[in-house]
Amino acid sequence: MNDTANPPSPASPLSSSTRVRALLADDERLMREQLRGRLTEVWPELEIVAEAKNGLEAVELVQQHRPDLVFLDIRMPGLTGVDAARQIAQLPEDDDWQLPEIVFITAYDQYAVEAFEQGVADYVLKPAEKERLQVTVERIQKRLAQRRGEESAPADASAAPLQQLLHKLSAQLNPGGAARSYLQWIQASVGQAIQMIPVEEVLFFISDEKYTRVQTAKLEALIRKPIKELVDELDPQLFWQIHRSTLVNARAIDGITRDFRGRQLVGVKGSTEKLEVSRSYTHLFKGM
Repeated sequence: MNDTANPPSPASPLSSSTRVRALLADDERLMREQLRGRLTEVWPELEIVAEAKNGLEAVELVQQHRPDLVFLDIRMPGLTGVDAARQIAQLPEDDDWQLPEIVFITAYDQYAVEAFEQGVADYVLKPAEKERLQVTVERIQKRLAQRRGEESAPADASAAPLQQLLHKLSAQLNPGGAARSYLQWIQASVGQAIQMIPVEEVLFFISDEKYTRVQTAKLEALIRKPIKELVDELDPQLFWQIHRSTLVNARAIDGITRDFRGRQLVGVKGSTEKLEVSRSYTHLFKGM
């Protein structure tokens, strides 16, 4: 069918003055060109600020250009799209930029079914067909509008953390690999002693520049392992990342409140401390 005969695309949920910046990462030049062309058709206002040939370059360019949206080929040499997404998810945010929306590019349909149903990321199948890309674009536009406060967010208490999706995709990429075993014990300093703490007893982890604090209902301890390493070693069903520097035990979450600045704060059973939720992770608590 001739594309010129198609009816016009529905209006974008983003305001017409909203500027959206994107980065494309694929090791195949022709695939990048094809995706860029299709995006021009379905989202002419989108600004492609950079293109990457591999995962490592994608992470570096995200740091440099700070886009709103990143298209990542799942299979790239050196650093896969999944690994690149992990590194991007740990980049620092500020008042002017929050972590980008992620769209995975894949030639394999099995990566694009169950793993993406939770809605924390989207996908495009190679080659990018206009009709399916239009669906992805509309979803991304809606999520960006919600993040920018241009559209009210529907209640969704079942949203799952990005790291759950990334763990699932890693398993699909390496189906013959050994079964994943998650960290069961934390070896931590408590005063002058070294103590073994069962992971399920940990309420939350909070990092500063040098140490990560391990908090249980009975004790506080310190370890030198950063949050970005713990994210990959802990069961993502049990520990949710709610901030670049914070992981919380999902079973210990007691409730969500807001402070005078409108920031979400997580209450934790067994602790009087309130944990701040950064803007990139507020989707976890929609409807709460």
